[in-house]
Amino acid sequence: MDTLELNYLKSLAKQFPNVASASTEIINLQAIMSLPKGTEHFLTDIHGEWEQFNHVMRNGSGSVRRKIDEKFGHTLSEKDKRALATLIYYPKEKLAIIEEEEEFLEDWYRISLHRLVSMLAHVSSKYTRSKVRKALPKDFAYVIEELITEKEELEDKEAYYNEIINTIIKIGSAPEFIEELCNLIQEMVVDHLHIVGDIYDRGKRPHMIMDTLIKYHSLDIQWGNHDVVWMGAAAGELACVASVIRNSARYGNLDTIEEGYGINLVPLATFALTTYKQTDCSRFAIKYDDDYNTRDLDLDMKMHKAITIMQFKLEGQLIKRHPEWHMEDRLLLDKIDFEKKTVCCYGKTYDMLDVDFPTVDPKDPYKLTEEEAMVMERLKLAFKHSEKLKKHVKFLYSKGSLYRVHNSNLLYHGCVPMDSEGNFVSLNLKDNEYKGKALYDALETMARKGFHSDDDEERLYGRDVLYYIWAGPVSPVFGKDKMATFERYFIADKETHKEKKNPYYDLYDNEDIVNSIFKDFDLDPEKSHIINGHVPVIAKKGETPVKCNGKLLVIDGGFAKAYQEQTGIAGYTLVGNSHGLFLVSHQPFVSKDEAVRTETDIVCERIPVELVNSRIRVADTDIGTELKERISQLERLLKAYHEGLIREK
Repeated sequence: MDTLELNYLKSLAKQFPNVASASTEIINLQAIMSLPKGTEHFLTDIHGEWEQFNHVMRNGSGSVRRKIDEKFGHTLSEKDKRALATLIYYPKEKLAIIEEEEEFLEDWYRISLHRLVSMLAHVSSKYTRSKVRKALPKDFAYVIEELITEKEELEDKEAYYNEIINTIIKIGSAPEFIEELCNLIQEMVVDHLHIVGDIYDRGKRPHMIMDTLIKYHSLDIQWGNHDVVWMGAAAGELACVASVIRNSARYGNLDTIEEGYGINLVPLATFALTTYKQTDCSRFAIKYDDDYNTRDLDLDMKMHKAITIMQFKLEGQLIKRHPEWHMEDRLLLDKIDFEKKTVCCYGKTYDMLDVDFPTVDPKDPYKLTEEEAMVMERLKLAFKHSEKLKKHVKFLYSKGSLYRVHNSNLLYHGCVPMDSEGNFVSLNLKDNEYKGKALYDALETMARKGFHSDDDEERLYGRDVLYYIWAGPVSPVFGKDKMATFERYFIADKETHKEKKNPYYDLYDNEDIVNSIFKDFDLDPEKSHIINGHVPVIAKKGETPVKCNGKLLVIDGGFAKAYQEQTGIAGYTLVGNSHGLFLVSHQPFVSKDEAVRTETDIVCERIPVELVNSRIRVADTDIGTELKERISQLERLLKAYHEGLIREK
């Protein structure tokens, strides 16, 4: 045994100071490895849709209802199962209705408590007692543990449990206790959550989604391009700030910025009212829904146009700073002929639908006016100093990454950029070429520096990289040849609006191509899966999310309302448990109030993707690999004790 290993074992001996303690830990770890693996829940492309997200989280994509069926079978009616499910999803709201309407409230408490205790015992049965104990709420930990733990020494367990429940009701703690049981059931049904990108934009409440994720017991996040642009804005990248505001204005979501994050948009509003007072803003219509205040429509359209023009200028400046990124086709302000009202792009000349740009100087079109520069500086500071946004973005950095390998699954939001032959294409970053996994790693490193680095040069370059990840043609989370924002606003010919997807999306049914991705990420092609979102699956046209004979799963099916007319459903989620992998397709969610009042759930279809003959155990997972290594270390420690190299205490 060399000195380095002996020193490590001496350090380990501080935690396990004798043979008995080390042996006990080995026995414990071996037992844990025999347990069924926990349930993993995969969501992607949430796009600010708080209510649908909240419900899917609470029902675990149907996992809660499946556990109710497992536990109670035919002993409960369909009506009672729906009522129990609704109570578990929304305990506070359901209790308020029950307490107002139920004539025999104590009886209802008693029945519900018994059912919830049975459910909690069922869903926690595949976890160690230690893990369950750590999850218990402090105020009720002892009582809950007593109720869900078998007491073989008691001759009349039923009387014992009944007395506990009767006492809970008698002292007026039933509502609180029910809430805690329901929350615990939700937590125990899903062991780990994966968010495969795009929490932000489109919907109105991404900040509420982030608040929920921060409190979640176990999760990871793979950044989507819509997340990265907010990360760039929080870092102070001006093109990202403008992009975030323009997106929010376009979808009638400026409240997300102002009320959700406390960012003051008055400087932009004041500038827009003055500068665009007599300007045609008809091309800048707002896509709003029923809860949008149309009183703000005229102002929002002016703000929409003002920030869009600033975005094009700022993007132009950034693109000129980085000719190595080959984004020259996005430099279009200088291709406008203001007299003829035309623009030259793609080798053709097109009529412009709008050239009423009061701040664009044809001689220097990418230069901000003095007023625009002042507005952008104030907006940048407002984004950087928003405490809530800073908290959320720090969380994205701490729990997130551009990709993740977990239990033989490769998770990323978009694609691995490649050419039409399936060869990985490269991107120049600081005079080095990166492609495949190396490109992901390099972009992530620089994105982190853009927010965290103390070095001015690294930080500024990293901020520009954040913008590139958002909209660059070789960005793995954008995955298109361009973002045709300019064309969609100003050119009638819809051919110019098309954003060509990376060839990855034409090739991901090719097993050789997918296997080459697995190999680049050091994964076994025979037992691995790729899980990604980003491009909605058009279910209503018969498109399947299962690609490449089940090796690749695209789980974006239209979570955002903006996509649901196109996809025909309200999103896919994925559930991985000890029995295999299951896709879940969801129908649109009406509202929480409707779900509580009528006890209706999201209609979802569970589709087996991969079933296993024998249950997957913890030993077969990444955690199992870590536990095996821990056991090996402890066994070496035991040997050191037995050989007298380390003395017991």
